[in-house]
Amino acid sequence: MNNVEIIELAHQNLINTYGCAPIAFVRGTGAYLYDADGNRYLDFFCGLAVTSLGHGYPRVVRAIRDQAEKLTHVSNVFHTEPTARLAARLCAAFGDGRVFLANSGAEANEAAIKLARRWGHDRGEGRYGIISTQGSFHGRTLGTLSATGQEKYHVGFQPLVPGFRQVPFDDVEALRAAVQSDTVAIMLEPIQGEGGVVMPRPDYLKRVRELCDRENLLLILDEVQTGIGRTGKLFCWQHCGVKPDIMTLAKALGGGLPIGAMVARSDIALSLTPGSHGSTFGGNPVACAAALGVLDALENDAVMENATAIGEHLINRLREFARGSSKVVEVRGQGMIIGVVMRDEARSVAEACLNERLIVNATAEKVLRLLPPLTLTREEADAGLAIIERALKGAA
Repeated sequence: MNNVEIIELAHQNLINTYGCAPIAFVRGTGAYLYDADGNRYLDFFCGLAVTSLGHGYPRVVRAIRDQAEKLTHVSNVFHTEPTARLAARLCAAFGDGRVFLANSGAEANEAAIKLARRWGHDRGEGRYGIISTQGSFHGRTLGTLSATGQEKYHVGFQPLVPGFRQVPFDDVEALRAAVQSDTVAIMLEPIQGEGGVVMPRPDYLKRVRELCDRENLLLILDEVQTGIGRTGKLFCWQHCGVKPDIMTLAKALGGGLPIGAMVARSDIALSLTPGSHGSTFGGNPVACAAALGVLDALENDAVMENATAIGEHLINRLREFARGSSKVVEVRGQGMIIGVVMRDEARSVAEACLNERLIVNATAEKVLRLLPPLTLTREEADAGLAIIERALKGAA
């Protein structure tokens, strides 16, 4: 099938929830995607930070193939080796934790919300309230939507789940003022991704951790977009050494296969008991094998070192361009999560890049978001930068 045929078939049968671009991809290699008509695109989006090792990474492909030949699924009331090994790897990286495996970031965050509330219940304190931040994004289930601090995602789905309050991001005083007798947890992204690659001040998480300790609150860090090497470390919180009580992961964890994980401090995790939570496909052995391949690559293939070096190169080049441009307000980011803040809307710039076969993303109306593969080469980075600079120069 060619592009037109695939697109027409999709439009005839899918609910229109995504507003898809008129392109149908059929294969990918490294930093490149190929559409059904044979056109090649440089991918600086990675399926929204999912294919962070690029497309067709050998370790991950082998892991998926080998496990699929052995066993694709059993109920998670039984054990499988890939599930057990992945849980052990994540616990070792987190330190003194237990893992719940799911299928997505929304499911991981839903599990975190439920665990926090059950923990508050088990302590006999009747606490259930969770404070999150304006501009945040935690998922599209009704629970995670209620934690999400963007009104545009709420429209038409009210009433939302009660017990959530939002305050400005990077404002510890606002967090402190929002704490009430029913508050059980604070839920944050270390860097707001969907909100526009918003970076907090360097001491923000440290001060939030201190507030949580003082008020006996749980700190939940949503690392769905920032985790698994995206910022140059396995978890973003490792940059400042502020360990959460509960952490959520997804996106890049499976190297392209659907998987999510909630990792919680061992004593807190005890609040989830048999029957209190579950997921039919959570801990699927093929997805877990893929995740083990991803972790092997991060540990052995200098992927995070490359992400740090190439990410710094991208940010420096973009900032150099911004100094001479009246159209760019700011360039911000860490590692391979980068936001170019425009004076006006960013969608036209993203479309101009797509016309030159570079895939980037516009978010928060005025932010051009770059999420390249952590394996990006210097030559690929420069090729993408040249297209971005041309698109920025041509922006209205």
